[in-house]
Amino acid sequence: MPALRVLVVDDHPLFRYGLAAALTAAPDTEVVGEASGGTAAVSMAAALQPDVVVMDLNMPDLGGVEATRRIVARDPGVRVLVLTMFDDDESVFAAMRAGALGYLLKASRPPQIVRAVRSVGEGEAIFSPAIAVRLLAYFAAVPRERVEAFPELTARERDVLRLMADGRGNTAIARSLVLSPKTVRNHVSNILRKLHVADREQAVSRAKEAGLGEDPGQVGTARP
Repeated sequence: MPALRVLVVDDHPLFRYGLAAALTAAPDTEVVGEASGGTAAVSMAAALQPDVVVMDLNMPDLGGVEATRRIVARDPGVRVLVLTMFDDDESVFAAMRAGALGYLLKASRPPQIVRAVRSVGEGEAIFSPAIAVRLLAYFAAVPRERVEAFPELTARERDVLRLMADGRGNTAIARSLVLSPKTVRNHVSNILRKLHVADREQAVSRAKEAGLGEDPGQVGTARP
């Protein structure tokens, strides 16, 4: 199996040298280039076509987030591993949105970085343990998208069904939704057909089971 071709990007010469040395010493990675800034990284990535770019974020000419965005936009097959001192949420999510596949802190030990390069090269997402915990906490706190009951119905048909479940008759539904009685009757017919029920009472029962209506669990009598 050919060695992973790696481009190292960092504006600190000593850190860049040490990282390149650690990757060169690994039997399955090959450092094909070193860049001291984001602008050079973009042009070198286009010319050298590395498998993995190890990217710093804070650089004087072009930041690592924008450099990552440009590299991935030009060639989605290039995997970017961010290696930085910044662990704030803004930096992490900006890098992910730009297309980075991994995010490690510079405090990571050289063997950890080499393993991360291999993982990213194989298409796996990799994060420092502390960042992984924060990512999990973030996504756990994001409210799940509410699933609308009866997705086969249109929004207007759901409005009609909700009012049916409240015990409203066609006349009251027409007044509430500012529709003609004929339009309401057509909506009711479509609801019965789409829900595969025989009559209005069965439709109301299905609606209440799904939590629609003012008093779910009780099938109401239609009010005019």
